[in-house]
Amino acid sequence: MNSYSQITPYIKKMAKVSDESNNIVPEMYYEYNVFRGLRDTEGKGVVTGLTEISFIKSKELLEDGTAIPCDGQLYYRGIDINELVNGFMKDDRFGFEETVFLLLFSHLPNKDELREFEEELIKYRSLPPSFTRDMILKAPGKNLMNIISRCILALYAYDDNPDDVSTQNVLRQSLQLISVLPMIAVYSYQSYCHYHKGKSLYIHLPDPNLSLSENFLHMLREDGKYSDLEAKILDLALVLHAEHGGGNNSSFTTHVVTSSGTDTYSSVAAALGSLKGPKHGGANIKVVQMIEDMHNSVDVTDENAVKSYLEDLLDKKAFDNAGLIYGFGHAVYSISDPRANILKRCVKELSYAKGYEQEYELYKTVARLAPEVIANKRKMFKGVSANVDFYSGLIYKILDLPYELYTPIFAIARIAGWSAHRIEEIQNAGKIIRPAYIGVKDPQKYVDLNDR
Repeated sequence: MNSYSQITPYIKKMAKVSDESNNIVPEMYYEYNVFRGLRDTEGKGVVTGLTEISFIKSKELLEDGTAIPCDGQLYYRGIDINELVNGFMKDDRFGFEETVFLLLFSHLPNKDELREFEEELIKYRSLPPSFTRDMILKAPGKNLMNIISRCILALYAYDDNPDDVSTQNVLRQSLQLISVLPMIAVYSYQSYCHYHKGKSLYIHLPDPNLSLSENFLHMLREDGKYSDLEAKILDLALVLHAEHGGGNNSSFTTHVVTSSGTDTYSSVAAALGSLKGPKHGGANIKVVQMIEDMHNSVDVTDENAVKSYLEDLLDKKAFDNAGLIYGFGHAVYSISDPRANILKRCVKELSYAKGYEQEYELYKTVARLAPEVIANKRKMFKGVSANVDFYSGLIYKILDLPYELYTPIFAIARIAGWSAHRIEEIQNAGKIIRPAYIGVKDPQKYVDLNDR
């Protein structure tokens, strides 16, 4: 065989056999009343659990029982995300560590509690001896999410008590992983750049005097430099990506895997595998690539040309021909995504500070035109708006962050929510999560090998 990855004639043949033997068609889900994707026929999520960690509101319930769309609202442990963000931004301080505390312990920390928590995270901000060399530099990969998952699983071997699922041990493991995930992500990227792109290799150690977002930029950039505005905008993005209910794919994965009684490292690796999928964690990359293609295809200063391009996107005539305008629409929100609204308010300052005024104006134009184009083309009247991916993609571009790190940054934020959900599942569930599937294959007679 020429290559371990080679698709042989046998594989091609048998893959075709497998495709042809699949008799399940979309109509059968209606016939058997199966909620594919855990969404009912009206698109409502099928309730599979209870959580105190976060709450999403997108509809108002009227007295007659009718539900009507409203501006999206997101609550972390009962705290409105807008109030949380306004609180630390008003004080001109970083908010991610405070947000992690809130998600894990269900209340806002006072100054002493926050300082003690930050000091604890700093203590854990180191990898085992030779880990970077042996697990990252000696085995570089092209997709950082897989490398990160491998590293998380490898940390199991360095833990003297990896399988203890008591609250205190899982909390200890969670704080360690929250602390080291930025290091693993950045070092994996540096290894990728060196071994696959021929660039110089440099590894910066984290600075104990810096916040998580500051350290990320410090470790990523060759000169280790960043502005306060850059670090605080990245910190804000981390806060807004830290949690989004138990029903998103990776958090639900965390609940499912945790319910089996497995260890923390396996649980986080499973969540990372979920987040890697482009239907979950990679949408902001698509937004930036779509806008770049727009630049290359039409005169972006001509509003009619931009609108025509958006129509071509929906007609599968532009970009990746998927029929989507990336960064618009959401499974839950219809009128507005509260995370997008917050980023929208902050991105203007960053854009003008970094010389991206024209790009910002283009995003504003797309944000205004896209809902109208989608409504006309798709005959949708429930409302559609820009989501968090639309503006986070622009922010990461302005911060000059590489595409390869977009989804890992999502993971660096969301591990806070995963950790909270894992602990909640351990504390409250007790039973393994086992959804039902309906078998639709008729019984077959066994035929002896000599008679086949």
